[in-house]
This record gives sequence, C-alpha cells and structure tokens, in this order.
Amino acid sequence: MTIRQRFGQAFPIAEWLPQYNKTLLSGDLSAGLTVGVMLIPQGMAYAMLAGLPPIHGLYAVTIPLLVYAMLGTSRQLAVGPVAMVSLLAAAGIGALEPQSTGDYLMYAFTLAFLVGIIQLGMGILRMGFVVNFLSHPVLSGFTSAAAIIIGLSQIKHLFKIDLPRSEHAHEILWAMAHNIKDIHWLTFALGAAGIIIIKYGKKIHKQFPAPLAAVVLGIVMVSAFGLDDRGVVVLGEVPSGLPGFSMPSFDGSAWAQLFPVALAISLVGFAESFAVAKAIQQRHKDYDLRPNQELIGLGAANLGAAFFQGYPVTGGFSRTAVNDQAGAKTGMASIISAALIVLTLLFLTGLFVNLPSAILAAVVLVAVSGLIDVKEPMNLWKKDRTDFAMLMTTFLATLTLGIEAGIIIGMVLSLITVIYRASRPHMAKMGRIPGTETFRNIERFDNLETDENRMVVRIDGALYFANTEYIRSTLQRWMNDKPINELIFDFSTVPHIDSSAAHTLHNWIDEWHQQDINVKISGTHGPVRDIFNTWNIVAQVGENQFYLSVNDAIKGHKDSKHQEYVLESR
Repeated sequence: MTIRQRFGQAFPIAEWLPQYNKTLLSGDLSAGLTVGVMLIPQGMAYAMLAGLPPIHGLYAVTIPLLVYAMLGTSRQLAVGPVAMVSLLAAAGIGALEPQSTGDYLMYAFTLAFLVGIIQLGMGILRMGFVVNFLSHPVLSGFTSAAAIIIGLSQIKHLFKIDLPRSEHAHEILWAMAHNIKDIHWLTFALGAAGIIIIKYGKKIHKQFPAPLAAVVLGIVMVSAFGLDDRGVVVLGEVPSGLPGFSMPSFDGSAWAQLFPVALAISLVGFAESFAVAKAIQQRHKDYDLRPNQELIGLGAANLGAAFFQGYPVTGGFSRTAVNDQAGAKTGMASIISAALIVLTLLFLTGLFVNLPSAILAAVVLVAVSGLIDVKEPMNLWKKDRTDFAMLMTTFLATLTLGIEAGIIIGMVLSLITVIYRASRPHMAKMGRIPGTETFRNIERFDNLETDENRMVVRIDGALYFANTEYIRSTLQRWMNDKPINELIFDFSTVPHIDSSAAHTLHNWIDEWHQQDINVKISGTHGPVRDIFNTWNIVAQVGENQFYLSVNDAIKGHKDSKHQEYVLESR
C-alpha cells in the first residue's frame, strides 16, 4: 500500500477531496444548507432534552461535524445530537446529582470525552464487530421504549406542568395523572401547532424546512402577542459567539460513575449511526463503508465535542435521510452545515430569545414518534417467538428499570441467545436421494434411502466446549432408537473444533470402537483436518476412514484423490 493510500485510509477526506468539482458542490450545497437549517432547532431541542442549555446543542454540531467529515467513511451521514443519546446523557449525568449548572456541563463534557475514548479505542483495536451483539430485536425494543420515555419527558414542556426528571415511564405517567389539571392551555396550543407543522409540513414539499417553520411561528407569536407575559416559557437570552475551549473532568469517581452510560452511548450510538450509514451507502456504492474507521470518526467527533463545549454525538436517522435526499455527495455537505451553524452562532442567536420551549418539545416529539416500531413485534410474534420475547423483555425493562438497565439487559439477552443457539447446533440424520449421490435430512425429505446398520450424521456448526454435551446426548438418543455398527460423520458444515471438543470427540470414538461401531469421517475442511491431526484423531480413526464425501465413505471409495486428501491432512 502506498503512502497516499495509507493516508486515505486514515483520513477518508483525502479520498474524495482531490476529485472534488462543481457538479458535486451543487448537491452538497443544497444538502448542507438544508441540514444546517434543520440542525438549528434540533440541536437546541436535544440539548434541552439532555438537561443542558440549548446553546450547547449548537456547539455540538460545529467541531464534531467538521471532524467527522474528515475522518468518517460515510459521505452522507449527518453527525450531531440525537434524542436517544441525549436521554442517555441526561440519565447518566443526573445520577451524579450535580450541584450546579457548571458541574452539569463539566459532566457532559466528560461523558463526551469518555464516549470518544471508547469509540476511538474500539476503532483502533478493530472492534467494530462488538456492535453485532446488539441484535435487531433488542435494538427495536430498546429504541421503542426509549422513544416513549423521551416523549414523556417532553410533556412537561408541552403542557407546562411539573413532572419529575426520570427515565422510568411509570413515574412520569403517575405524576402526569396527578398534575394534568394544571395544563397551561396557551403553551399546549403553541406546542400542538408546532407538532402539526413539523409532522405535515413535508407534504408541501419534501425539502420544506418544517422544524424551522415551527420555530419561526413560535417566535413570531410570542413577539407579536407578548405570550411570554401570559405564562408561555421561552428560551430567553442565548449566548452568541463560537464555543470556547472546555476541559472534561479527570476525577476517577466521576469516570467510574459515567463509564456505564458512556459505554451504552458508544455502542448504541455506533449501532444507530452505522445502520443508517449502511442503508444510505447501499444506494450509492461509490465508496466503501468501513466500520472500524467509522468508530474512529465518531470517537474523534465526540472528543471534539468534549473540548468545545458540546456533548455526545452520533449519526442521526432523520438528518442523514434528509442529507441524502437533498443531494449530498461528499462530506462537504457536513462542512457547509457546520459553516451555517457558525454563522448562526456569530450573528443570529438573538433571534431565539422568544422561542417557546413548547416548540422545541414539539421538535423532539415528532422526531421520536417515528422510532416507535409497532410492526416489528407483531412480525416477530408470527415468525420467531424467541426474538419476540427478547424484544419485549428489553422493551419492558427499559420502560420500567431505565435506559441503562434496558440496554444492558438487552445485550445480555443477545449474548445468552447466541450462546444458547450455539450450544444446540442443528443436527441431521442423512439419507440418500434415490438414484443420486446426494444426501438430505431424513426428517425433512421423504423416501430417502437409509441403511439399517449405518447412521450418517451431519452437524451444522462449530464443535466447542459448550455444545458437546448436547451433541453427545442427541447422538446417544438416536443410537438407542436404532442400534448401528457404522457411524459416518459429515463434517462439511463444521468450520472449527476447539480443544475441549477435540478431546471429547477423541473419547467418544474410543467408546464407539469398544462397542464395535466403525467410525468414518467425510468432508472435513483444512483447519478441522489440522485439529484432527494435532489431537491424533486421524491416527485414532485411521487414515483410510477419511473420505471426500458421504457417498465415498459408504462405498469405501479410495482413489488417487482420496490419497491426496489424506496426505494433505497430515
């Protein structure tokens, strides 16, 4: 690999920037301005959801956007605050019970720093595969429950009623039931109007900036009719200027308390980001999406947020979809979006003084409503009850026990399911299709040819310490049902055997030989043959008992190819 190629691998911007032209700029400019306009109300709304002053939502879409544009491999992914990460941040920081706004901000910067370190470390260590342990049912259940909690957390701004800061749905609902009589109807009317505009504004035109239109309406209504004097809560003075340098805390106890939520944000954020980036990349296919480099890009973006007054960021579903639809071709679209936010911070923050909090709540409510997936549990109920149970357990755990507990329980369930399924590999007794050399599962096909004294067995999966007992008990049950004098293993679907399984298999073969059962093995792959040689299974079974196929094993067929096969296995 040349130095230029290595540089391009480390800094993906070097792959597209040298070929940049006016044709690409047209789409990127349109997308960058569209997403930038969208980010202004979203950034402030999500910061409020995280318990931060709204201005920090805009800070979180300046440096992080620029950093990801240089280091990320997706050319359409729009990085910034998202609802779920904001709620996770609020839950994690709230657990530390900060005594002041300054302490809360420091913990937010620290959380972004930890997320950045975790994601950057995972990328460098090539651990992108870890996110695979968050199965789709778990993510679906967690996302739907988190969306409900996020929505409930915004009701206090929409109704202007007192509700506890909680990540437990039942606590919020209980408080709502007690305080619903105190609804401030003017605030609710503004919020409801915002929801309608954001929800249905796209029907006017797909690029209509509905969230910004709702923001403008809210500001105009408050300014024109003095609604803030009639009880409508507004943002008030918003600081202008670019984000200054910030420092995370390096206190060990704070790190220990924030680490679990940082890990959850790192995994969930990456899973969400990579899922949408992969979906968009499939539509373009003019670049490669590299998961480990994505982790590096997101990790560096979070470090940028930590040192420039932001909070944890990741790729967002809605923004990325809008970015793609508006014509984004490269990371230049994100750079243009960041430039628009910078202009807003320098010159336009004074316009947001009269922005109602109910409008920002409307932005969040509409965004998270699309995350509640009703179809998936119904689909799994019909097709896979195990995955349905996993989805519902994660969903209920998140709603009742909280965000962190929900994602941890979901991950544990995913791991348990993987281990359980791996510990019970599919096994089949095989029979020959008449007139052919092809063998199939006798439980799935009728009229297959079998021999009374012979059993042909195929194991679909690796043999390792956790599944040998299941395999042994299944084989024993089959042998009890049908005594045999010859056992043929089809190992064509066994990719690996660990040392425990090899040792156990060696013992089984001794037992079968003592019972006068002849053992033959067919179709082994190279790595499995190496293991058989290492554990002396080839010598134990006999070189002449290894065959290329089940058909050869039955015929006892030994030709030059078979001899080459045996020699290769030595």
